[in-house]
Amino acid sequence: MISSLKQSTLALSGPDFHRSRSPVPTLTRHLPFLPQVNTRRNFIVSLSKPLHIVSPEAFSTSLKKSLKHEKKQSLITCKAYEADKSEPISDSPGAKSEAARRVKIGIYFATWWALNVVFNIYNKKVLNAFPFPWLTSTLSLATGSLIMLISWALRIAETPKTDLDFWKTLFPVAVAHTIGHVAATVSMSKVAVSFTHIIKSGEPAFSVLVSRFLLGETFPPSVYLSLVPIIGGCGLAALTELNFNMTGFMGAMISNLAFVFRNIFSKKGMKGKSVSGMNYYACLSMLSLLILTPFAIAVEGPQMWTLGFKESLSQIGPQIVWWMAAQSVFYHLYNQVSYMSLDEISPLTFSIGNTMKRISVIVSSIIIFHTPVQPINALGAAIAILGTFLYSQAKQ
Repeated sequence: MISSLKQSTLALSGPDFHRSRSPVPTLTRHLPFLPQVNTRRNFIVSLSKPLHIVSPEAFSTSLKKSLKHEKKQSLITCKAYEADKSEPISDSPGAKSEAARRVKIGIYFATWWALNVVFNIYNKKVLNAFPFPWLTSTLSLATGSLIMLISWALRIAETPKTDLDFWKTLFPVAVAHTIGHVAATVSMSKVAVSFTHIIKSGEPAFSVLVSRFLLGETFPPSVYLSLVPIIGGCGLAALTELNFNMTGFMGAMISNLAFVFRNIFSKKGMKGKSVSGMNYYACLSMLSLLILTPFAIAVEGPQMWTLGFKESLSQIGPQIVWWMAAQSVFYHLYNQVSYMSLDEISPLTFSIGNTMKRISVIVSSIIIFHTPVQPINALGAAIAILGTFLYSQAKQ
């Protein structure tokens, strides 16, 4: 309802008239839900014109339309929920992304362990029929390098951007990686896969000793105490191993030491690396291949390889070629996935995953190759692996 009142014209003069023409003071505050109006406009009150009084019902309708218009234009939606009607925390975007990340890491770990088990099985089959660990190590690095070169050429994987400084810092890492890889392969050519991995579970002990005496690092007492079951378990397993071989034992020990230095060089030289974990391992494989090839030729040589291959063909048949190809491909794949998982997790989580990987390899190799295991030998392996787990917890 709108009412109209007719006012009589009043004559104002003198100072009062000028005061009536001055701008009406405006309010500087605005309600957040009302549209702002131009406060700079000057208003002149004329009492000769009719005054319009708007009813409260009309004002309420106008206010509702204004609020509805503001709600449509708002870019941010704010909602209030009652205690029993609030959104669940698990439905938030942050919780969903964290859950997806955990699933991704779980897939990486499962793939890593499975590929490693398959590699160790085929690697042992090849070494039993074709006992040339230097050539076997070279083939695995060459296959991985070829796979990555094809992936870069076909743009399946992004080509890394490297420079001379990158390769300089990578060189000592590649030297340590080459020594560790060859030493582990030599060990598996002489002893059971399970025994090699039991000895390799003692790598944390080498890490602490090298860091303490060569780098001057100190550790809390819990870390030193965790080394007791590691060393004791490895020693117990070695003393009770039925097929003990000194070359196989020393190969596993040298591999432990080499991989410790590889980790140290990686931490000191690869901080802030600009390549992904997959490409980093690809570059490492290529440089290791260049380092290993001349030594493999010098130690074994093409003549021995030819004679050994002919003999294995006569005993195994063409299946030996498939075994060689499989062990080479799976070696690259499991290492590649492990470096990809390292991009997503902390070094501590990676260390725990590496320990669990050894358990899967030891158990599967004992089952597949029917490796005789005495109870005391199994106890030593369990103590060593438990010590490795305690070490990872103490490092935290």
